[in-house]
Amino acid sequence: MTEVILKNISKRFKNVTAVDDVSFEITDGDFFVLLGPTGAGKTTTLRLIAGLEKLDGGEILFDGQPINELTPAARDVAMVFQQYSLYPNMTVYDNLAFPLRSPVHKLPEDQIKQRVEEACTILHINHLIERKTAHLSGGEMQRVSIGRAIVRDPRLYLMDEPLSNLDAKLRETLRVELEHIQKTQGSTTLFVTHDQVEALTMADRIGVLNEGKLVQIGDSN
Repeated sequence: MTEVILKNISKRFKNVTAVDDVSFEITDGDFFVLLGPTGAGKTTTLRLIAGLEKLDGGEILFDGQPINELTPAARDVAMVFQQYSLYPNMTVYDNLAFPLRSPVHKLPEDQIKQRVEEACTILHINHLIERKTAHLSGGEMQRVSIGRAIVRDPRLYLMDEPLSNLDAKLRETLRVELEHIQKTQGSTTLFVTHDQVEALTMADRIGVLNEGKLVQIGDSN
């Protein structure tokens, strides 16, 4: 996977500094959690790494190479959002296959089928594969959203509070599964949350953001 380094990154929206001179490193294969309250700058940091927002200052590097000028597609990251970004009139299979049929990937259908089936097995959603996502529960939809990231085999996973809309029991179940997936795949992951228990349960390392500033960083144990 990928080592990620953020060097003194900043982002302003008019008179508000959303991310203020933030620096940290995510080592290859690390599960790094960015913890902080609403408005701390967590999502903006993710969007800067993904290339969905433009830096006002600083530098982002993947494996030692600056990526500031790369397009989102060229960065090869996969984002999982709080809201389930799925196509409701498509089946689970077609939702998972969709990113692999894009001009960036455009894989042969046999390879797409293999990747989709592997992701479904990992996430225990094989029985849903022909169902339209509009007919799924919240937990099932979030599993499909995570599956869309897994099939791409990206350099980096960015997860923006993906469990916050789920009930407590399901959130706990998916926390365990996400941690297991990350460990078995050795994927570099940046996970954003406002939940301390979630951070301490899942993370290798935790960074604490408040009002756009990184106030603390360290191991979770």
